Amino acid sequence: MSDEPTPYKGVENQLILRDHLAADRTILANERTFLAYIRTALTLFVAGLSFVHFKDIFSTQVAIFSSHVVEVIGIIFILLGIATFFVGLVRYRRMRTLIYKIKQAELKAELKLGEKDTL
Repeated sequence: MSDEPTPYKGVENQLILRDHLAADRTILANERTFLAYIRTALTLFVAGLSFVHFKDIFSTQVAIFSSHVVEVIGIIFILLGIATFFVGLVRYRRMRTLIYKIKQAELKAELKLGEKDTL
């Protein structure tokens, strides 16, 4: 079975266009994920600011909460928004570094393989 000629004879170890496009899709997916973290962080932050800014309205409309409870909830939302942003930033940078290392290793392997073919 291995003696049969295939159209991929001699290029099994080289990256093809599909592989390069997959790497580009991974980079774009990483960026989309980072933007989702930013969107979530911004939503939490704005919700927290709203709670803090409108604490008197919330406390008078809803008799269960005092203004201090509403303010604490707002501060928690603000802190969660900031934490979400930094978690997303760290994950984005870590993945971007990993993708860059993998792409560099693949390019070096291609160059070495290309040099062997020319010799």
